[in-house]
Amino acid sequence: LFLKPGQIHSGTREALGDTIGVLSRMCDVIMARTDEHQTILDIASYVTVPVINAMTVYNHPTQVLCDVFTMTEHMQKGKKIEDLTVAFIGDASVKGLVNTSLLHITSKLGMNYVIGAPKVYHPEDEEIKLAESRFEESGGTLRITEDVEDAVKDADFIYTDVWWYHGYDDEKEERSAILMPTYQVNAKLMSQAPSHCKVMHCLPANRDYELTSEVMDSEQSIVLDQAENRLHTEKGLLVWFVYPRLKRPSEELAKFHAGRIQSFLDARL
Repeated sequence: LFLKPGQIHSGTREALGDTIGVLSRMCDVIMARTDEHQTILDIASYVTVPVINAMTVYNHPTQVLCDVFTMTEHMQKGKKIEDLTVAFIGDASVKGLVNTSLLHITSKLGMNYVIGAPKVYHPEDEEIKLAESRFEESGGTLRITEDVEDAVKDADFIYTDVWWYHGYDDEKEERSAILMPTYQVNAKLMSQAPSHCKVMHCLPANRDYELTSEVMDSEQSIVLDQAENRLHTEKGLLVWFVYPRLKRPSEELAKFHAGRIQSFLDARL
């Protein structure tokens, strides 16, 4: 089932719990993209099947699972996940929701994460504290700087995201004035990174704003690999969450059908 806004009355003419109760009867898993993060938490409290967060205004966990998967395909031979340095350039505030999830996953996996962003777009203090505690536990590192060249000097991967998005498109001019050109991922910035460094973007991209077309279309860009890997990641999540819950036939029933299949094959031979 694909349900978009306007097709259901959840939260307006129907209580969210009722909507989710019905969908839990019809589906083996629910994936929801919501505006408010609290909505996905509320869905999780009502649902009786697995629920996957497809993105909220706070975070985008399925995207960064895809991102780490893509990194494993392109990291230098001999390196492990915890050896990788990822540099995020751009809006690292709460509105830069992919950065929030990158903070979460890199800190869990013990990776090295560097943020290059203007002070006004640094992560919120509570997010930094949460990440620092996780980095300390996992053995990874976190560094936040306004110096983009310093941010990318050891990067295995440079990641950037849109400077404005749904809900704050009216901030486009203000944000561009702050971020352009210093925090644009362009050929000049790439020259300050190691030669093996790859460029990532979750897409859709505003070409020639946060990322130049020259870099996006270069051999260092793996943005299309990321896009493809979203499909494989979501399929993997479905297997992980749904397969253990599938109903299986009893041993007796399985033997019965195996016998019928064998009889059919014997008759054909």
